[in-house]
Amino acid sequence: MLCVSNPAPITMTVGPIDRRPLSQVAAAAPFTGNAVPVLIVPGIDNSGPAHWQTLWENGLPEAERVEQADWARPRLADWTASLAEAIRDRPGAVLVAHSLGCALVAHLLNITGGRGVAAALLVAPADVDDSGRTRRLAPDFAPMPRAAFPVPTIVAASRDDPFVSFGRAQAFAGHWGARFVDLGHAGHVNVDSGHGPWPEGRALFDDLVRGCGAFDGLSGEHAD
Repeated sequence: MLCVSNPAPITMTVGPIDRRPLSQVAAAAPFTGNAVPVLIVPGIDNSGPAHWQTLWENGLPEAERVEQADWARPRLADWTASLAEAIRDRPGAVLVAHSLGCALVAHLLNITGGRGVAAALLVAPADVDDSGRTRRLAPDFAPMPRAAFPVPTIVAASRDDPFVSFGRAQAFAGHWGARFVDLGHAGHVNVDSGHGPWPEGRALFDDLVRGCGAFDGLSGEHAD
């Protein structure tokens, strides 16, 4: 288990906190508008066949995984280039990231200003500033970008995630101007923590997509 030790200091900035129970979010009708392009952005070692990201990829009609040449040894420049290419191929995409994929999205948005991205759902963002496993395997992903995101974003985090403290995850969301969702005690929100299809997460995704009505055709550009 990763021990959080001496991460880079971060000033707490509290963004909008979604205090609705997940059951209330899930009770809303699923998004039924036109299919939108979705890019699945996994973290280290990819997401296996039983992971919720893979199940969503198989279940969402316009979903596609961002493939990386080396899943075990991430290099920021290579991973960013792969994500940028995927966005060019699928403009107006909603990004669905997990773990290190969240840091990748943060770097990408910091570089591109959100061009071609409609929105982002970031789940269990691994703390790349921590000195544990994530930092050892992906040292050039640090420091975590802290500039406000130019697209609507939800950050969903657990209170007992071994790869990020709850306070750090909430602070990241605050810096990014993201809506923050408390998942309770949900581990790293993966297969090991018992998350398969994860319908509550899918409800968050649907809620995010519905909220993109302020965007012109989900193109990533604000409507006039």
